[in-house]
Amino acid sequence: MADANKRNIPIKLGDFSVIDTEFSSIRERFDSEMRKMEEEMAKFRHELMNREANFFESTSQSTNSALSSRPKQNYISDISSPLIQEDGDNKVLKLRFDVSQYAPEEIVVKTVDQKLLVHAKHEEKSDTKSIYREYNREFLLPKGVNPESIRSSLSKDGVLTVDAPLPALAAGETMIPIAHK
Repeated sequence: MADANKRNIPIKLGDFSVIDTEFSSIRERFDSEMRKMEEEMAKFRHELMNREANFFESTSQSTNSALSSRPKQNYISDISSPLIQEDGDNKVLKLRFDVSQYAPEEIVVKTVDQKLLVHAKHEEKSDTKSIYREYNREFLLPKGVNPESIRSSLSKDGVLTVDAPLPALAAGETMIPIAHK
């Protein structure tokens, strides 16, 4: 009687794998996102190169040309970057670091010359195991950033935020005297 309630379900064999289809879907999404990111980076690189060219463009061209009559761009105020944010009339370089695997006393933030250094180190030793983790990041600060004005804060979920106010650039024209020999 127990056999009467038993039912065999046929198994269909195929040339596919659930894992293969799942990973190919993930890979396609990843490749698509990578293409988008590469396009954005190329666009950003192109814009940055154009801004540098405009910023350093020579003023020795003819004084009647349209180029010499238009105002120079303010390089820092014009730059569009997710790292630079508005703070009133000023711009602030805002960097974030994931140091969630470290205790606050294991994290050091300092500047050396024009570099911002973030270092964290964790060591744990017991009779049966040893754990060692180290985190190092270096970031070249823009010229003119005052190291004394840099502030850092650590959120409760382990995100270290470093704010560095960017120097204000002098607007307008500055006459440069010509030395005669």
